[in-house]
Amino acid sequence: MDRRPDTTGRPGAARDSDAARGPGTGRGPGSGRRAAGRGAADPRRRALRRRRLLGALFALPALLLLGALVAYPVVFSVLRSLFDATGDRFVGADNYTEMVRDPATLKALRNSAVWVVVAPVLLTGLGLVLAVLTERVRWATAFKLVLFLPMAVSFLAAGIVFRLAYEQDPDRGVLNAVVVGVHDAFAEPSPYPTARAREGKGLTGTPAGGYATGEVRPGSAVALPFVGVAPGAVPGDAERARVPESAPGALSGTVYLDFTPGAGGRPGAVDAREKGLPGMTVEAVRDGRAVAETRTAADGSFRLDGLAEGSYRLRVPAGNFAAGYGGVDWLGPSLVTPAVIGAYLWVWTGFSMVLIGAGLAALPRDVLEAARVDGANERQIFRRITVPLLAPVLTVVFVTLVINVMKVFDLVYVIAPGPVQEEANVLATRMWLVSFGGGNDQGLGSALSVLLLLLVVPAMVFNIRRFRKGGSR
Repeated sequence: MDRRPDTTGRPGAARDSDAARGPGTGRGPGSGRRAAGRGAADPRRRALRRRRLLGALFALPALLLLGALVAYPVVFSVLRSLFDATGDRFVGADNYTEMVRDPATLKALRNSAVWVVVAPVLLTGLGLVLAVLTERVRWATAFKLVLFLPMAVSFLAAGIVFRLAYEQDPDRGVLNAVVVGVHDAFAEPSPYPTARAREGKGLTGTPAGGYATGEVRPGSAVALPFVGVAPGAVPGDAERARVPESAPGALSGTVYLDFTPGAGGRPGAVDAREKGLPGMTVEAVRDGRAVAETRTAADGSFRLDGLAEGSYRLRVPAGNFAAGYGGVDWLGPSLVTPAVIGAYLWVWTGFSMVLIGAGLAALPRDVLEAARVDGANERQIFRRITVPLLAPVLTVVFVTLVINVMKVFDLVYVIAPGPVQEEANVLATRMWLVSFGGGNDQGLGSALSVLLLLLVVPAMVFNIRRFRKGGSR
């Protein structure tokens, strides 16, 4: 019987023929599907390439900007740090060794270390305490707004404000006005710090040691002339000076301003237009010991009664002329760095409070309520539950503040006066002063900038890794 394949057009003939060829012929059942898959993959690849190209085009301006503002300055600073001040001679690592030998740079490095240790710790602690407390305040939103407002003020403006607030003159510096006011409430200020005795008119001595007369006896009346008091510094209740009448068993006299406004007047004599100095302390001294004391009246007159017969000296003690309390020297060499850190705290406390407050709002309330049900007090809840749960947020805030503190410049440069600028310098201000502020050594300044970059980069890397870990969760 003839069993050759029927190719006369029967429907199964083509299928039987293809199957008989087997897989090696490339015309099996899967060849059509593979061809169709390749045809569909090509448009997908082309679409993916187009999307990537479009993304690169959109990112190109940002990459160019980062290259111009970040990458190029970093590379240029590294290269410039290897040359001398003129930029013409290659010196290798000499600028870096000079940093180690330069006392001003070492002081700036030490101040930067103080900033890194003190400011972030205080800000994180203050932010945590304020964030917890504001949860229990009725007007929490308004309170947070007030504390966050300094963030809207530039460091330059904040520096000018605190430079004025730290002025030592109580008439200009608000902090010293408060300090002097509190001090004078408990210790009476000296009435006439600028007064001095009229020379050659019966008084000898100095303001630091006090003034004294020659020997006098009870029943005498003595005039004690002083100068050096501005007319505006004379108390408003001062009256025209007069010498009281002498009295038996008493020493009397007047302490007055020996100055006649305008013309006229006789030195050492009480004239009609001269005023007494009220509130001046006068002592009667015998054998080196004060035996009687009084204060002058509004017209400068005084009287020491009950004195035995004998010789005395009238003494005007140095306390009458001691310089008044001038307040705290906030911008002196010893306090300028803490003063600038105080201004920094004023600006950044709201920032740390708001960030920590946001983390506090995200805490699971059921955990806190469970602790309260179990009998834990608020202190235990804060220390054992709230702080551990907020540890990631506190770490991010702390590291962010460390990075910011390392770059602080404006406040230090504006607040610290010229004579103590070196005492307050940090790495950023030292870098600027060396490069542009008179040092004109951009080689050393570039080396300082590289050092500053190396100190900031680890904190930045740590923060970025924490953000990525947080995002992966």
